[in-house]
Amino acid sequence: MSAPELPLSAPLNVGFDYTRSVGPVLGRFVNALRERRVEGVRGSDGRVHVPPLEYDPVTAEALSEFVPVASEGVIVSWSWIAEPVDGQPLSRPFAWALIRLDGADTSILHAVDAGSPSNVHTGQRVRIRWADETVGHIRDIAYFVPADGPDTEATEAPPPVAKREEGAPVSVVITPIHLRYAHSASPEESRYLRGLAEGKLIGQRCPSCEKVYIPPRGACPTDGVPTTDEVELSDTGIVTTFCIVNVPFLGQKIKPPYVAAYILLDGADIAFLHLVLGCDAAEVRMGMRVRAAWKPRDEWWTSLENIGHFEPTGEPDAPYESFAHHL
Repeated sequence: MSAPELPLSAPLNVGFDYTRSVGPVLGRFVNALRERRVEGVRGSDGRVHVPPLEYDPVTAEALSEFVPVASEGVIVSWSWIAEPVDGQPLSRPFAWALIRLDGADTSILHAVDAGSPSNVHTGQRVRIRWADETVGHIRDIAYFVPADGPDTEATEAPPPVAKREEGAPVSVVITPIHLRYAHSASPEESRYLRGLAEGKLIGQRCPSCEKVYIPPRGACPTDGVPTTDEVELSDTGIVTTFCIVNVPFLGQKIKPPYVAAYILLDGADIAFLHLVLGCDAAEVRMGMRVRAAWKPRDEWWTSLENIGHFEPTGEPDAPYESFAHHL
């Protein structure tokens, strides 16, 4: 008897570049960083906040009294990072620290390049190591170093830069955000994904209500019983609901307008999201019959990406009552 196949597992990276306008307060802060200066803002109680706050934590009033502070300060607290991850200020071991700059009353969180945990302590004086090229971003502060120690080389990648005219003040900052982890599919999902690598669409049927789910879930969400009966489905179906995408966004691979639609495969009882191309976006409608447009076989792998999109078959539309209960 052959051993059962192990569930599939693969690294997954979910990420985007978070882009925001900085406004007058944070705008002044990042533009000062571009000039290798640090500015805070004074609150109603006299405290100087670094980084600057837009609104007073005591009165909630807008703050506007900017105060220059030093590029040196003391460590208030710290934690050693022995194994840095992608996106952190340093790729070598370092300390995250809360640092109160001279002239400030609050602390800024940043990295300290101390070499080893024995070289960092609370109350230690540190100074800013500026990035080789400053652009108007918190990462213009590459990291901090001990105030009495040698200057280390800033070898980390520079921050992404929002487009602006030469010499114009910084009004937008970009911060890449990524979540990287290993995703392990269930045994049912693994069989579905392995089927896609062979050009098959495999769902599962509930033995109680006889609904067919694709992708399979392992259990019926209605009856709570295992869905053990596998069903190979056709690659044709109907559009149940859809959205015409008209707005461009960062990383977009298809020029708008285009259609994202829920496709209900023939024989299935749940729809899944995919693209509908091959016709004008304005022609897509509920009930439209569509067929999967598979990529070339040598590009297939264990992914629904094997289907590049769905396109109209030219058949008559399905009547609304035939799919209304699936909406």
